[in-house]
Amino acid sequence: METQKLIRNGEGKNYDYSQDHCFVKVSSRDTNGELCMVEDTLKPGFHLKRHYHKIMTEVFYMIEGEMELVFDDETVILKEGDTITVPPNVAHEAKCANGGKMLSIFKNGQFDIYLEKLSVMTDDDFANAELMQSVSAEFDIYEE
Repeated sequence: METQKLIRNGEGKNYDYSQDHCFVKVSSRDTNGELCMVEDTLKPGFHLKRHYHKIMTEVFYMIEGEMELVFDDETVILKEGDTITVPPNVAHEAKCANGGKMLSIFKNGQFDIYLEKLSVMTDDDFANAELMQSVSAEFDIYEE
Protein backbone atom coordinates (compact mmCIF):
# COMPACT_ATOMS: atom_id res chain seq x y z
CA MET A 1 0.00 0.00 0.00
CA GLU A 2 1.30 3.48 -0.96
CA THR A 3 1.67 6.12 1.71
CA GLN A 4 2.10 9.86 1.71
CA LYS A 5 5.61 11.23 1.23
CA LEU A 6 6.76 14.24 3.21
CA ILE A 7 9.74 16.29 2.00
CA ARG A 8 10.76 18.95 4.52
CA ASN A 9 12.49 22.28 3.96
CA GLY A 10 16.06 21.71 2.75
CA GLU A 11 15.28 18.09 1.85
CA GLY A 12 14.80 16.24 -1.41
CA LYS A 13 17.16 14.69 -3.92
CA ASN A 14 19.92 17.30 -4.17
CA TYR A 15 21.62 18.35 -7.42
CA ASP A 16 24.10 21.24 -7.24
CA TYR A 17 25.20 22.27 -10.73
CA SER A 18 27.26 25.22 -11.97
CA GLN A 19 24.19 27.35 -12.79
CA ASP A 20 21.58 26.12 -10.33
CA HIS A 21 20.95 24.06 -7.22
CA CYS A 22 17.90 21.81 -7.33
CA PHE A 23 15.99 19.90 -4.67
CA VAL A 24 13.47 17.43 -6.07
CA LYS A 25 10.36 17.94 -3.96
CA VAL A 26 8.04 15.60 -5.89
CA SER A 27 9.54 12.78 -7.95
CA SER A 28 7.92 11.56 -11.13
CA ARG A 29 8.52 8.08 -9.72
CA ASP A 30 5.92 8.86 -7.04
CA THR A 31 3.31 10.14 -9.52
CA ASN A 32 3.37 7.49 -12.27
CA GLY A 33 5.48 9.84 -14.40
CA GLU A 34 2.74 12.47 -14.43
CA LEU A 35 4.28 15.16 -12.25
CA CYS A 36 7.62 16.37 -10.94
CA MET A 37 8.29 19.43 -8.76
CA VAL A 38 11.72 20.97 -8.22
CA GLU A 39 12.81 23.79 -5.90
CA ASP A 40 15.45 25.53 -7.97
CA THR A 41 17.96 28.08 -6.65
CA LEU A 42 19.23 29.88 -9.74
CA LYS A 43 22.82 31.06 -9.42
CA PRO A 44 23.82 34.52 -10.74
CA GLY A 45 24.31 34.32 -14.50
CA PHE A 46 21.89 31.38 -14.93
CA HIS A 47 21.10 30.83 -18.61
CA LEU A 48 19.00 28.04 -20.07
CA LYS A 49 19.29 27.84 -23.86
CA ARG A 50 16.25 28.11 -26.08
CA HIS A 51 14.36 24.82 -26.14
CA TYR A 52 10.88 23.29 -26.24
CA HIS A 53 9.06 20.14 -25.17
CA LYS A 54 6.73 18.04 -27.31
CA ILE A 55 4.78 16.56 -24.38
CA MET A 56 5.81 18.25 -21.15
CA THR A 57 4.10 21.31 -19.67
CA GLU A 58 6.22 23.49 -17.36
CA VAL A 59 4.93 25.76 -14.61
CA PHE A 60 7.32 28.24 -12.99
CA TYR A 61 6.54 30.01 -9.71
CA MET A 62 9.09 32.67 -8.74
CA ILE A 63 9.85 32.71 -5.02
CA GLU A 64 12.77 35.18 -4.95
CA GLY A 65 14.43 37.43 -7.51
CA GLU A 66 13.55 37.82 -11.18
CA MET A 67 13.89 35.59 -14.22
CA GLU A 68 13.67 36.62 -17.86
CA LEU A 69 11.78 34.25 -20.16
CA VAL A 70 12.21 34.84 -23.88
CA PHE A 71 9.56 33.49 -26.26
CA ASP A 72 9.17 33.99 -30.04
CA ASP A 73 7.17 37.19 -29.80
CA GLU A 74 7.45 38.23 -26.16
CA THR A 75 9.87 38.57 -23.26
CA VAL A 76 8.41 38.11 -19.78
CA ILE A 77 10.10 39.16 -16.55
CA LEU A 78 8.93 36.74 -13.88
CA LYS A 79 9.02 38.45 -10.46
CA GLU A 80 8.48 37.21 -6.91
CA GLY A 81 5.02 35.66 -6.60
CA ASP A 82 4.51 35.39 -10.39
CA THR A 83 3.56 32.12 -12.08
CA ILE A 84 3.79 31.23 -15.75
CA THR A 85 2.69 28.08 -17.58
CA VAL A 86 4.65 27.05 -20.67
CA PRO A 87 2.68 24.48 -22.71
CA PRO A 88 4.22 21.91 -25.05
CA ASN A 89 5.72 23.12 -28.33
CA VAL A 90 6.38 26.66 -27.04
CA ALA A 91 10.07 27.49 -27.45
CA HIS A 92 11.58 29.42 -24.58
CA GLU A 93 14.86 30.57 -23.10
CA ALA A 94 15.49 31.54 -19.47
CA LYS A 95 17.97 33.98 -17.94
CA CYS A 96 18.53 35.03 -14.34
CA ALA A 97 21.34 37.57 -14.10
CA ASN A 98 21.28 38.12 -10.34
CA GLY A 99 20.14 34.73 -9.12
CA GLY A 100 16.80 33.73 -7.67
CA LYS A 101 14.65 30.90 -6.42
CA MET A 102 11.63 29.23 -7.99
CA LEU A 103 9.43 26.18 -7.95
CA SER A 104 9.27 24.34 -11.26
CA ILE A 105 6.48 21.88 -11.93
CA PHE A 106 6.79 19.48 -14.83
CA LYS A 107 3.61 17.77 -16.01
CA ASN A 108 4.08 14.64 -18.12
CA GLY A 109 7.83 14.93 -17.73
CA GLN A 110 10.48 13.13 -15.77
CA PHE A 111 12.77 16.08 -15.20
CA ASP A 112 13.95 14.60 -11.89
CA ILE A 113 15.22 11.50 -13.69
CA TYR A 114 16.92 13.76 -16.25
CA LEU A 115 18.73 15.54 -13.38
CA GLU A 116 19.69 12.16 -11.96
CA LYS A 117 21.13 11.06 -15.30
CA LEU A 118 23.09 14.30 -15.71
CA SER A 119 24.57 13.91 -12.22
CA VAL A 120 26.52 10.77 -13.22
CA MET A 121 27.75 12.01 -16.59
CA THR A 122 31.40 12.93 -17.15
CA ASP A 123 32.91 16.08 -18.65
CA ASP A 124 33.57 14.03 -21.80
CA ASP A 125 29.87 13.10 -21.91
CA PHE A 126 28.87 16.76 -21.66
CA ALA A 127 31.32 17.63 -24.46
CA ASN A 128 29.72 15.02 -26.74
CA ALA A 129 27.01 17.01 -28.56
CA GLU A 130 25.40 13.92 -30.11
CA LEU A 131 25.14 12.18 -26.73
CA MET A 132 23.72 15.29 -25.05
CA GLN A 133 21.12 15.71 -27.80
CA SER A 134 20.10 12.07 -27.36
CA VAL A 135 19.84 12.34 -23.56
CA SER A 136 17.81 15.54 -23.85
CA ALA A 137 15.43 13.99 -26.41
CA GLU A 138 14.95 10.99 -24.10
CA PHE A 139 13.49 13.46 -21.58
CA ASP A 140 11.46 15.55 -24.08
CA ILE A 141 13.93 18.45 -24.28
CA TYR A 142 14.68 19.75 -27.77
CA GLU A 143 16.94 22.68 -28.67
CA GLU A 144 16.12 24.80 -31.68
